[in-house]
Amino acid sequence: MIDKVQPDSRQQQVVELLKQVIEPTLKNDIISLGMVRNLRIVDDYIYLRLYVGSHQQQLQLEIESKLSSISWCKKTYIQICTIPGVKTTLAISSGKGGVGKSTTAVNIAAALRLRGAKVGLLDADIYGPNLPQMLGLGQADIQVINTPTGDKFLPLEVQGIKLMSVGLLAEANRPLAWRGPVLHKIITQFLQDVEWGELDYLLIDLPPGTGDAQITIIQESPVCGVILVTTPQQVAVADVRRNIYMFRQVGVPVLGIVENMSYLICDDCGSRTPIFGSGGGEQLATELQAPLLGQIPIDQRICSGGDTGNPIAVSEYASPTGEVFTQIAAALNVTFSLHS
Repeated sequence: MIDKVQPDSRQQQVVELLKQVIEPTLKNDIISLGMVRNLRIVDDYIYLRLYVGSHQQQLQLEIESKLSSISWCKKTYIQICTIPGVKTTLAISSGKGGVGKSTTAVNIAAALRLRGAKVGLLDADIYGPNLPQMLGLGQADIQVINTPTGDKFLPLEVQGIKLMSVGLLAEANRPLAWRGPVLHKIITQFLQDVEWGELDYLLIDLPPGTGDAQITIIQESPVCGVILVTTPQQVAVADVRRNIYMFRQVGVPVLGIVENMSYLICDDCGSRTPIFGSGGGEQLATELQAPLLGQIPIDQRICSGGDTGNPIAVSEYASPTGEVFTQIAAALNVTFSLHS
């Protein structure tokens, strides 16, 4: 019997079956979570990439089982894309620079570590790699070790957090003027050639904006969601919307919004003054139907902690600002079923 299913119909048939495969932790289908990419149908064969964490390998068998019901398909080829040993990879992103994205990434990582998680930080902000300084690390030599899968960078461990950063490889006080193929190679090396060991979370600090570097990182890594950092004013919110469009194009879901510089707490009376306006984070959360994970106040100790390598999430964890980061870490642990 001649199969009369048209190419577009075949694609839709495959997508509908894949939507029946549910990731058990996030309780959503693998299409909505952006875990399936580069889906192609060539003749009677299905090809796809599956981006997963180290604990999600069983999804391959579920996909093969679902797609085995397709009468016209001779074989399904699934390329597993993962970072060995890493359970959950999250991106920290912002629409524009200067909103405190890297500071937020460091403090979320520190708060997760304080709650018992194994955490890694990948400083992919290739134009402003500040994470080493924010964790109190100066220039350091990066080791390359031999593994069964080839030579790998060994991340440095500082304050219980594993760190890899372009800033550790570049000369001090020199501009990072990388372009095109060189930039792409560096990014893919950082995603594929770092020996992280066993991690509960790998947080990737993205460059601000929506350029080639950001798109490459999102497309080539098993990012299961993104945390967007904004400030309350409408200019920052408008830039974040452009970021959202990029993530939607790739299919990566937004897990939550963090609003930085939300208000100033009066030392005398404890009242809150919204220096930069208000409502931006709540507005984005409503638009995206994503949670507002936290509203971080303007606090001089955040800045001084970043300059001296003492994240406020650890050094002042009981302060109102420190508690915001603790709440964000707790929310992530609930989302990914990691209780501490």
